[in-house]
Amino acid sequence: MSETAYLSSVRASYDAVAVDCARLLGTALDGRPLDRALLAAFAESVRAGAPRGAAGPAVADLGCGPGRITAHLNRLGVRAFGMDLSPAMVAVARRSHPGLRFEVGAMGALDVADGALGGAVAWNSTMHTPPEELPALFQEFARVLAPGGHLLVAFEAGEGRVRVDRAYGHAVDLTVHRMPPDRVAELLSEAGLAESARLVRQPEAGEDCPQGFLLTRKASPAA
Repeated sequence: MSETAYLSSVRASYDAVAVDCARLLGTALDGRPLDRALLAAFAESVRAGAPRGAAGPAVADLGCGPGRITAHLNRLGVRAFGMDLSPAMVAVARRSHPGLRFEVGAMGALDVADGALGGAVAWNSTMHTPPEELPALFQEFARVLAPGGHLLVAFEAGEGRVRVDRAYGHAVDLTVHRMPPDRVAELLSEAGLAESARLVRQPEAGEDCPQGFLLTRKASPAA
């Protein structure tokens, strides 16, 4: 499937599920303390890199969906904004979190200046990207991070592809690419993002495979 075709399929599928996805996942973090701990560590790392007294650098939630992670990051004290390929997801996020900024856009071609972000999160948003396109995607993530900036990636840990034709009560046309954490870490390293920490946890309610998390940092010029 060509890049254009796969992106069109992802956009259409998430447009279809946007309202019900927001309804069903709205409180998912409440019962996942490990996920919250990683987000808190990420937010603290970003805040620690900001000059004392400054508002802190912007943080992007890439593939933000209905905005639940964006809002959580905001509550953790970082200036988070969300971006998603799906206009319907962005519309839901704006309604649900009217005080935050959400934009429509593609992760592989971010409308963000080089080095403009103190951090970025890709929370289960790279899983539809074909593995051969991940190097370019991670290079784009690294491009928009300031030196010393942090990236947190959450993904389905494993191997192989899973076809999904129904989600949140709707017909969809999606492929999930499961990736071994070592391989994800290798690709991130090749993009200039060094691993700080990783976690692999067993599946919880609503999940059918282990979940992987990698916290990385872009090297400073002196490093």
